[in-house]
Order: sequence, then C-alpha cells, then structure tokens
Amino acid sequence: MDPAGLRVTDLSLPLSLEVQKTAPPKRPVPMPKKNYQIIACETVIDEMRPFMPPDMCYQAIEPGLHLRPQKLKDALQEVIDRISADTDTIILGYGLCSMAVIGLQAAESTLVVPRMDDCIAMLLGSQTNYKKQLRQEPGTYFLSKGWIESGINIADEFRKTKERHGSKQAELIRQVMFKNYTRLVFINLGYRDSERYRQFSHRAAAELNLRFEEIEGTPRLLSKIANGPWDDEFVVAPPGHAIRLEDFLKK
Repeated sequence: MDPAGLRVTDLSLPLSLEVQKTAPPKRPVPMPKKNYQIIACETVIDEMRPFMPPDMCYQAIEPGLHLRPQKLKDALQEVIDRISADTDTIILGYGLCSMAVIGLQAAESTLVVPRMDDCIAMLLGSQTNYKKQLRQEPGTYFLSKGWIESGINIADEFRKTKERHGSKQAELIRQVMFKNYTRLVFINLGYRDSERYRQFSHRAAAELNLRFEEIEGTPRLLSKIANGPWDDEFVVAPPGHAIRLEDFLKK
C-alpha cells in the first residue's frame, strides 16, 4: 500500500513478456555457380544430348536464326548475358556460322566455341572431315536428322516455292539456286529411325535433281563439345574476351 492507502499496481513485466533482442537479418547465401552450360541450335542439341552429363543444363536456339546471322548473334549474346553470372563455363554448339559468333563475350564465364565453320563439321566429326567432303565435291548440300526435323532446309523451301508460285516458276528458281550443286548428302549418325530420314533425303535429291549419297557421321566431336578436352579444336575465351575471327585462324 502507498501512504495514501491506495494499492500501487506492479508494472514490472512477467518474465515471459520481457522484450527480446531482435537478431540481425541473415544475408542471402549466394547460390553456387553451375559448372557448365551449353547453348546450341535446335538442329544439333538432340544429337548432342546423349553425350551430355546427366546434370548439364542447356539452352536451345531457334534454327531459323541461321538465315539472319545478326539476329542469331543477338540471341546468343542475350542468353550468354543472362546465364554468365551463374555459370563457370559456357559452351557454344556453334561454329563460325556466318560470323554470328564473332564479337560474343561472357563477362563472368569462360566461353568455349568449336573451331569450325558450322554444325556440319560437328556431325562429320571434325573440320578436317568437312573440308575433305567439300574438296571431293564442292557442290554438296548436307542434310541431317536435325535439319530435316526443323523444316528449315532447302528441300522444304523448294516445296513451299512450288506451292506459292507453281511448278514452272519453282523449276526456274531451282535452276538458279542449284546451278553449282551436284550432290545431296544425308549424314547418318545411326539413328533408330534412319530409314525415314534416308527416304526424305532421297526424295529431296530427286526433286532438286541432285545425286543422292549417304555418309556415316560420327559423334566424336559432339561428345567432345560436351565433355572435353577443349584442345586446339576449340576457341577457349577467358571472361571478358570477345571472340575474334583471328581466334579461329590460330593453329
């Protein structure tokens, strides 16, 4: 009781209600980088996937961009920029591809590019094998499973031309477009449904008045792109290095 006879209420807080100190917020833990990612054209990614490590990530790019090299370059750089901060090594499933890879760079990743002209060399196993085929017969048009499935190949384009302009006009266009071509080659990597792609290629050769030939491809380079070693068959650019034409010319 206080001197006036009034009861003083105990204002002390019970133990359970004592003010607790607030712990400082935890800083976010940075995610570990993915070791490798592949960026490749849809025409080769399916043929490359069997050789990739099971946990390897990949990005597939629309094959139609091959017809517009600057747009292909822009698309590749956009993907590189998006994944570089989280990836140690970015592997391109592209060759020079009409110079579309020249100028590409990864700010925070090593960039690996096969030192070859295009994906046909990948399917044939090396740039040397590709050049050998072209020396043997310069007027050669190549088809593969990926290019047939894409619908973006000269055989499909010729058929569309016939539908739009008629057979007579299409034949005149064919004579101009293929005046320097003599052979159509189907590259067979031992697909389970090889016969379907073989028949497509054979019909395409007949329609285009080209000699048909089938040659056996090899997955050697497809496997090497995904697994290494990245030796003198590759351009290996450190972070921040822009790919140059000179990088492809080095031996």
